[in-house]
Amino acid sequence: MKRILIFILALNFVSKPVLKADEGMWLPMLLGEQVYADMVKKGLKISKEQLYSINQASIKDAIVIFGGGCTAEIVSKEGLIFTNHHCGYNAIAAASTVEHNYLDDGFWAKSKNEEISAKGVSVQFLVKIADVTDKVNEKIKDLSASELSQKLNGIMAEIASKETEGTALEGRVVSMFKGNQFLLFVYERYKDVRLVGTPPQNVGKFGGDTDNWEWPRHTCDFSVFRVYTNKEGKPADYSADNVPMKPKYSLPVSIKGIKDGDFAMVYGYPGGTNRYETSFGVKLKTDVENPSLVSLRDTRLKLMFDEMKKDTKTKLQLAGSYAGIANYWKFFDGETKQLLKFKTYEEKQANEAAFTAWAKGKPEFENIFAEYSKIYDAWRPYAKQRVYLNEGILGSPLIAFAGALQKFDVALTRGDKDISKTTDALKKAWKAFYESENVASDKNILAFVTQEFYTQVDQAQHPKGFYNWLSGKFGDLKNKQAFTLFADHVFNNTFLLDSVKWNAFISNPDTAKLHKDAAYMVANAFNSNFSNNYQKYFTDFNAQNFYLGRAYLKGVLEMNKGKKMYPDANFTMRVSYGHVKSYVPRDGVKYSHVCTMQGVLDKYKPKDYEFDLPAKFVELAKKKDFGQYVDAATKDLVVCYITTNDITGGNSGSPIMNANGELIGLCFDGNYEALSHKIAFDKDLNRTINVDIRYVLWVIDKLGGASNIIAELDLKK
Repeated sequence: MKRILIFILALNFVSKPVLKADEGMWLPMLLGEQVYADMVKKGLKISKEQLYSINQASIKDAIVIFGGGCTAEIVSKEGLIFTNHHCGYNAIAAASTVEHNYLDDGFWAKSKNEEISAKGVSVQFLVKIADVTDKVNEKIKDLSASELSQKLNGIMAEIASKETEGTALEGRVVSMFKGNQFLLFVYERYKDVRLVGTPPQNVGKFGGDTDNWEWPRHTCDFSVFRVYTNKEGKPADYSADNVPMKPKYSLPVSIKGIKDGDFAMVYGYPGGTNRYETSFGVKLKTDVENPSLVSLRDTRLKLMFDEMKKDTKTKLQLAGSYAGIANYWKFFDGETKQLLKFKTYEEKQANEAAFTAWAKGKPEFENIFAEYSKIYDAWRPYAKQRVYLNEGILGSPLIAFAGALQKFDVALTRGDKDISKTTDALKKAWKAFYESENVASDKNILAFVTQEFYTQVDQAQHPKGFYNWLSGKFGDLKNKQAFTLFADHVFNNTFLLDSVKWNAFISNPDTAKLHKDAAYMVANAFNSNFSNNYQKYFTDFNAQNFYLGRAYLKGVLEMNKGKKMYPDANFTMRVSYGHVKSYVPRDGVKYSHVCTMQGVLDKYKPKDYEFDLPAKFVELAKKKDFGQYVDAATKDLVVCYITTNDITGGNSGSPIMNANGELIGLCFDGNYEALSHKIAFDKDLNRTINVDIRYVLWVIDKLGGASNIIAELDLKK
């Protein structure tokens, strides 16, 4: 039976389109008639030009990159933007103090004068795209695998720079289909962004890590910002004289509600997928990389949380870092389980067998997977060490900052004359590190990760002499106490935690002093061990992997010529489409497509870290004071709902729209049962979790009392 199943999968790979139901992150500017026709068939009611147009305002003009890693959308004619609470989290934390704790208490600007500058946050609007494949190919046509790996990014950057030369615009050339197509994306960046509103985090993060990646969900994950320009409507640094942006397009907001089966469309900037990953890559991920990462992050989070529980100051200090680490700790745990559960490795092998059969007699393609086998065999013995370095040793903020000084050390040793730019950058980096550093948790993290590296990584790959020194100075390495004493030693013998000593060093840099610093000695030992002995294997692996991947995808495109295919996500603008849809995660269980306020109250636990709620919120909810936001079908307030849209990280904050292109919610998560989605989309279980726009507006209006924000919106009732 198993052989028959694999054979059928192989036939499917060759004879059927690559696209599955609702799968696809499509470039809106290159939709094609086939994809657009499918969107219309599934319920879309607007034209292709309304989706994306170069010559007139369209939906694409309302979609922005927020802060470098999320998506946001323009929702008013005065530059108001919505995104997720977790996307605005660092800006909210930075604006907060113990006296004005906007993370815990929320914040609502009742007038534009009360809005708070979100320092360091910018938004980027897509201006245009151009196909530059021929230009790139001309420069890379004769390059070997190692040369391609070394030079490609520089070539793409050079082309982008030339295309935007003499303008204030920013260009990025991006590889599609693993280097078989190259597109130039041109953006305009606006730097004056201000915080307008945020719910208290026990609303915006309701459910915390317990509910992360889970359905049912009751999180009101949103925050509100505004984009400002100078008086001429151009991008400008923050100034009190700046004015709210007048955007080309803003999304209308629908409070008509949704029902099971409704068309749903998502615009945004999905960060990265690897849907064309090989079976070798899947196995390395499930056997080595993910389990190592999850184990290390699990304990690091516990050690941080132990300190965060003690006082508000520490909680604020570590909040952003903790949230970032926790998010993908759970993701990679779920990804591994789903890849194994759905036998993705075996499915990839079947696909590869079909490809190899197709490639027989085609010299360009027929030996690709034999070569893949060789490069993975060469790298696999060292893969674990790399994870334990990056997620372990460099998971200590102190050691990570110390490691960042290595290039500075090299420049000093070489006697570089002009290091002022590097020095200025290090001053800023140290200030950020110093303000966020929590010594108590970091000291425990360093003790833990150093012990884990010792016990989990092949001893032949340890930094030469390091653990002999550690045991000679602090005792038997079988005992945890030795590593605790070691961590104490490092923290007691570094000038990186002393502002006076740091300022003295950076004002008059001295390599001898740096080399005596305990934290730098640790970072240097581990980083140099990898760079001197193992980096060459990793570099060669990456070069060969990209080279083979490019050839493989070229073959896949030839094999599937004329069929609908989309490139992997790479933080470029995409649209996905599907439906509001309930699902059956396992036998005997069916999940509704919506969650309501009743579920929020059912989960409510006073004074609980993850499930507490403001007293006013509970009062309003119990009274069912939902106003115009009440759902006609449930007679309750719908708080979240699920759709079949294809999204990934970077889509956080993306608008989810109905068939008329009206905003009906914000995407903020995926479901645990389909966390394999970066590599394999599951047509039955994949769901996007969205906060209902009516819940967002209820919190702004009823809880926050910010009717001024509601008044700006173009509400469709």
